[in-house]
Amino acid sequence: MQLALFDLDHTLLSGDSDVLWCDFLFELGLIDATFRQRSVDMAHNYGAGTVIPKDYYNFYASTMTGRTPTALQPLRERFLSEWIRPRIPDDARALLQRHRDAGDTLVLTTATSRVISELTAADLRVDHYICTELEQVDGRFTGRTSGVLNIRSGKVDRLRQWLSELGLPERTLAEASFYSDSINDLALLSVVRRPVVVDPDARLESTARWKGWSVLHLNRGLGSAHERRKLPH
Repeated sequence: MQLALFDLDHTLLSGDSDVLWCDFLFELGLIDATFRQRSVDMAHNYGAGTVIPKDYYNFYASTMTGRTPTALQPLRERFLSEWIRPRIPDDARALLQRHRDAGDTLVLTTATSRVISELTAADLRVDHYICTELEQVDGRFTGRTSGVLNIRSGKVDRLRQWLSELGLPERTLAEASFYSDSINDLALLSVVRRPVVVDPDARLESTARWKGWSVLHLNRGLGSAHERRKLPH
């Protein structure tokens, strides 16, 4: 099995799924302006390294508190249709197709929770999908994450666990390709054979140049005029 691994936010998707989810809920009147501003601040502080991952992902998990998967399904479908699909560039889909045509096994590995990113994974037609899981009690989301967060070294741990469950050797990961935009994925980029940084943040671009990793830039045009009109501000 030849793996092609892909990050989601700011890699295949032009944007951050969690922040977009909060903007989407705000437009529907399901969260207030104060919570939306906290989302903006949280994203900024996380990027600056002043918020730990557990607090960051629990904050976004809190938008599901008390809800059931069934109740969230119509929202998830609308979010995918109106907010996510228009932000997946043709270049990203073409990249996936090239690996598909080469016979690779496509794996989306994202820190974003299952509620927010599962339908995106299905829309991208990846073979496997690893994400941050959310805690449920009595069929309702508690507003907290569950298990190992799929971020930083957690991405490596979760992939190794997944390979073990499939009965595949650990060297499968060492022979893989991985595409990401973020310095948060440095651990995984460092263990694969072919690390590719995609429209990287400044810290990752500097690291990639130093290590001699490939740097890929996608055409992130917003598509048709119809799609552009649908994009919320």
